[in-house]
Amino acid sequence: MPLVGIVILLIIAAAIISCVKIVPQAHSFIIERLGVYKETWDVGLHFKIPFVDNVSKRVNLKEQVADFEPQPVITKDNVTMQIDTIIFFQITDPKLYAYGVENPIVAIKNLTATTLRNVVGELELDETLTSRETINAKMRSELDVATDPWGIKVNRVELKNIIPPRDIQEAMEKQMRAEREKREQILRAEGEKRSAILIAEGNKESAILNAEADKQAAILKADAEKQKKILEAEGEAAAILKVQNANAEGIKLIKEAGADEAVLTLKSLESFEKAADGKATKIIVPSNIQGIAGTVKALTETIKD
Repeated sequence: MPLVGIVILLIIAAAIISCVKIVPQAHSFIIERLGVYKETWDVGLHFKIPFVDNVSKRVNLKEQVADFEPQPVITKDNVTMQIDTIIFFQITDPKLYAYGVENPIVAIKNLTATTLRNVVGELELDETLTSRETINAKMRSELDVATDPWGIKVNRVELKNIIPPRDIQEAMEKQMRAEREKREQILRAEGEKRSAILIAEGNKESAILNAEADKQAAILKADAEKQKKILEAEGEAAAILKVQNANAEGIKLIKEAGADEAVLTLKSLESFEKAADGKATKIIVPSNIQGIAGTVKALTETIKD
């Protein structure tokens, strides 16, 4: 085979191979025929006509992130600050993305800066610092509407950093320090107040418990004194009862033994002797003491005989 034929075969093979295209996952190809849009290839195997069809643009359908540098923004109260944003977007229509705008990323960047100035320009400094979610939502809504003709959907907008001027930062730091000191003093005062209340409640509980203890002790002491007196009275009563029983038993035995009046008189004198054993402070002497003494003497002589 001549060399020319081999070269021609190689060219034809290369042309055929170049006409076979495989579109990967999450991508789309924009196909032009003779410089005019023909169709959009989705995922899979495709063939094109050599020298007629051309892949003009390969479009990534994944969600993409665009991080833009800080932009100078003026708030409603004329404070200039630096704000940088992050845009999360996704291409939904490859044809519009390819033919809608030149350099879509640059267009989104400029549109983001303009929208950010408009949104923040309606807010004061304090609102800007505390309304990130509101700013994000407004920017996402406006950017999504503006980029829809370009086949782009803005999924989320985030304010990455908000950097106020240095003097504003120093003032904010002083304010925050003062607020922290104020909260610290309030917490300390509340703690001391709570501690004083707890101490007072503890003293009150202690006083109540001490009073209850003293009351119980007094009651127990009174019960003990009462019980002691009862026992002493019962002891004295038992002793008196025993003495009376003994005397009654003695008299009974004397009577049973047939003792006459003289013996009874002698017993009476014995009782008188016991009464005068030195413990009594007052002694009552019977008027008939002499008669009793004579009777005792006669009785004694009779016993001796």
